[in-house]
Amino acid sequence: MNKDEFHGGVRYATGKVEKAVGDTVNSRDWQVDGVVDQVAGGAQHTYGRAKSIIGEAVDSAPELLDEARDRLKDAGERIADVAGDTAARAKDAAGKHGKVAADAAREHGKAAAKTVQDTPALWAVAALVGGYALGWLIHGRRA
Repeated sequence: MNKDEFHGGVRYATGKVEKAVGDTVNSRDWQVDGVVDQVAGGAQHTYGRAKSIIGEAVDSAPELLDEARDRLKDAGERIADVAGDTAARAKDAAGKHGKVAADAAREHGKAAAKTVQDTPALWAVAALVGGYALGWLIHGRRA
């Protein structure tokens, strides 16, 4: 709990008390001041809560990046394995020309995996943009 959450909660509670006193003594000024303090306290508390949530997200960002980097590395290795297996099958099926194609496919698969491993943040951003674009196409507003 940060300072804004605390002070906002206190201001909201005192506003409730102030409004209750205004209701009891039938004072319009106390009632209005109480409602104003409730609204201002609620807003300040919400602002403080948002700051806390953002702070927690920033604090956990390095852990999330490490996990994303590991997942991208694993995905790159799987891509290289699949490309190698596909290349081997193509080589078996096509003979000599297949060997050349298989070797080229294996090298390109390794190059793709290395690119993903070397620039995981770029690929993560690309995946995010692609996902957003796909979501927009599927769920976007239609005229």
